Amino acid sequence: MEPEKIGVIAGGGQFPLLFIEAAQRAGRKVHVVAHRSETDEKVANAADDVCWIKLGQLGKILNYFKKAGVTETVFLGTITKTQIFRDVLPDFKALSLWNKIDIKQDDAILRAVAQSIESEGIKVLESTLYLEHLLFPKGILTKKKPTKEQWKDIQFGWQNARAVGQLDIGQCVVVRDCTVVAVEAIEGTDATIRRGGALAREKAVVVKLKKPNQDFRFDLPATGIGTIESIKSVRGALLAVEAGQSLLFDREEMIAAANKAGIVVIGLEEDDQGELSC
Repeated sequence: MEPEKIGVIAGGGQFPLLFIEAAQRAGRKVHVVAHRSETDEKVANAADDVCWIKLGQLGKILNYFKKAGVTETVFLGTITKTQIFRDVLPDFKALSLWNKIDIKQDDAILRAVAQSIESEGIKVLESTLYLEHLLFPKGILTKKKPTKEQWKDIQFGWQNARAVGQLDIGQCVVVRDCTVVAVEAIEGTDATIRRGGALAREKAVVVKLKKPNQDFRFDLPATGIGTIESIKSVRGALLAVEAGQSLLFDREEMIAAANKAGIVVIGLEEDDQGELSC
């Protein structure tokens, strides 16, 4: 029988709120660690209990969960990655851990934090717990379908996005005419789309994948209506996402916005031979 209480280490966006609602429907009491300047007040209000922290206060997270009797937790929501250069207040526990991490990339940092939390007897669960229905579906989701030229861009972009993910740099590339015009790094997907779309001028193809060996406990790729708005703002043409390995928020609104803007949205799977299918 699963423990009654569950912890949420919450960033920004709607994912933490959706999880809280689903966990409470499943009979769980949700204790939230909320990040100042990142987590929405709605998340704190929905929680059964909340502890506000600054980014880097790992010791405070552990003390809060231990005092509340939380033995399971999840990582949910976004943290503005550039915050690590400014709005951080690391405590002794975080500083000690940070000094042990050789490569300060997403996966390395998150895995180290998760390992530290689990060493204290708090299990870190997959972020899709209770929310598997939010995984991006396979198939063409919009009325408009990819052209032959766009299929070439998808395949080209897919290979490059996979390579970028292998290096733990980002999850998204923007291409046009089999040319990479932007690679996601610390700035995030929307900023990458706007930058790449400005260079492509129009007809940009956006490809977003999970990283190889992606840990489902954190940092899953995510798309939503904001992604479509970013593509529309640069007159982009298509969004291709790895099906079953990414989150899709506000599905109906997103598809409706894509149809209105004439943007193709497609979920693809890759087999063992590297062939794509939808």
